[in-house]
Amino acid sequence: MTALPTPAGGLSRPMPWLPLLVYAAVLIGGLYGGVVAAGPADWPRLGGFTACLLLLAALDRGERRRHPVRTPARPALALLIARLVLFAAASGLDRSGVSRALFVLVPLTAYFAFGRRTSVALSVACVGVILAGNVLLVPRWYLRPDTVADLLMSGLGLVLAVSMATIAVGEQEARLRLERTLDELRDSHAQLTAYAARVAQLSTVQERNRLAREFHDGLGHHLTAIAIQLEKASAFHEVDAGVAQQAVADARWSANRALDEVRQSVRALRDEDEPFSLSTALADLVRHTAGAPPRVTLHLSGDEHGHRAEALTALYRAAQEGLTNARRHAHAEHITVSAEYGDHEARLVVADDGRGFSVDATGRSGSGAAPGSTGGQGGFGLRAMRERLDLLGGCVQIDAAPGRGTVITVTVPCSLTPAPAPAFGSGLEVAR
Repeated sequence: MTALPTPAGGLSRPMPWLPLLVYAAVLIGGLYGGVVAAGPADWPRLGGFTACLLLLAALDRGERRRHPVRTPARPALALLIARLVLFAAASGLDRSGVSRALFVLVPLTAYFAFGRRTSVALSVACVGVILAGNVLLVPRWYLRPDTVADLLMSGLGLVLAVSMATIAVGEQEARLRLERTLDELRDSHAQLTAYAARVAQLSTVQERNRLAREFHDGLGHHLTAIAIQLEKASAFHEVDAGVAQQAVADARWSANRALDEVRQSVRALRDEDEPFSLSTALADLVRHTAGAPPRVTLHLSGDEHGHRAEALTALYRAAQEGLTNARRHAHAEHITVSAEYGDHEARLVVADDGRGFSVDATGRSGSGAAPGSTGGQGGFGLRAMRERLDLLGGCVQIDAAPGRGTVITVTVPCSLTPAPAPAFGSGLEVAR
């Protein structure tokens, strides 16, 4: 185990009170034993003993003030040697034997400065020194119970010292880990707060874009239809009252449908959305545009059950956009709307025999394209359609040429896995 790491916040040295407590106990015990057993001739020895302990206390205090967290290796080694010298001097001047308790501080001090291995090695060395002293200085020491007990108690004290140092260092490291964990948690909380704010912002933008698409594809289509029907009613007012009356009725229907779609958007915001049927919606849409040029024909094939509601809604919006543009800009006589429900995808085709337009390789309308027509990449209708299909993994293919009419093909997969980006960019394919 390495030495205790230095914390960024400046952690206190473990158990700073223990050395001073040992010095005080040894000083009291040594002075008591010296006063009781010694004569006037031993006063200088007791003074030296006292001076050694005071120097040890001053040394320990100075180290804590200079290095409150951890003493560097070289100063720590010098201080350890100085302590050993003072321990030996105090033990030599003390005849009571209580000063041997000072050596318990050797592994404790070494543990905080150099780590567990050095502390254990010094503990073994201290026991070896005590054992060697008994072997050399005490004849037949192994037969003296007090000597053996003293050796065992010294070894036990050293073991306890190492254990205390281990616990103290473990507590310090646990505290450091806890503080770092709390710092990381605070940083993570701040990041999560920032991410939550970002998600809320992105959700707001996404919902705003969704509402913009809904208003354009729904309300925009019906308002355009209302304008066309009212212009038709005004034009036929004096020529054919029946046609004018039918145009007003169709305009009224479009207004009601616009109101229904507003209510549906409100229900969607409240999570009260109702099941959507593309076949029914297309039939309703075509039925109320029949009887007036251009003529609209609807073809349905397959079963729409099992397809995602949002995918079917995207196809319906594409049909609305195609019909609106064909009626406003293409001057078509016939429009065909086809919906095919397959096992893996749903397809919608809106084809007209109008004047068409030219497109370049990027899908932008070229010469001959009417402003706001389906071919215009900059138009909001096509952009909204493309954004809606991008979210669903679908694509749009436009086949158009001047004088050839326009065919819009919209495909949406059944699965939620986004489809690969088409070669001509972001959900748009153009056939020449």
